[in-house]
Amino acid sequence: MSKPLLQVIIGSTRPGRIGPSIATWVAGIAAGHPAFEVEIVDLADAGLPLFDEPNHPMLAQYVHEHTKAWSATVSRGDAYVFVVPEYNHGVNAAMKNAIDFLYQEWQRKPVGFVSYGGVSAGTRAVQQLKQITAALRMVAIVEAVYLPFPQTQIDNGVFTPPEASVAAANAMLDEIERWTTALHPMRQV
Repeated sequence: MSKPLLQVIIGSTRPGRIGPSIATWVAGIAAGHPAFEVEIVDLADAGLPLFDEPNHPMLAQYVHEHTKAWSATVSRGDAYVFVVPEYNHGVNAAMKNAIDFLYQEWQRKPVGFVSYGGVSAGTRAVQQLKQITAALRMVAIVEAVYLPFPQTQIDNGVFTPPEASVAAANAMLDEIERWTTALHPMRQV
């Protein structure tokens, strides 16, 4: 098996967001991990409207070009890190919408979480995402990175968190590697 592709997905699409800075940081750590090829995927670039496919995603009978492109992007990935904010005590709409567009493309792949927000650091968004990803037959990694008030750790667009966050990211990536290896044969059937 060649190196698996880890996609770091930026879940926020709003103007002024800090998700790209955080995603660049985690992708940098992942690029230094010997197990992965790394790709940053920005939902703002995907241009997904509110879910508009006439057929259930389980059928993979997509009619819109934006869905076909999104399917091809997600299908390339062997594992994911969702970089997500917490909005109103939960997962943000853009991330949930992007997940809902697809079904088979997500299955039997691990997903880690880097969340951010105020004092809760996005933990409630991650709890919701764990339920959602379980329904898609993904494996949600227990190890995660929770970032309280991350805007205070960004200077000129560069995110520099405390060393504890780096350690948490490495622990998450090690576990993603284990699950990526374990799940690979299941996806070949």
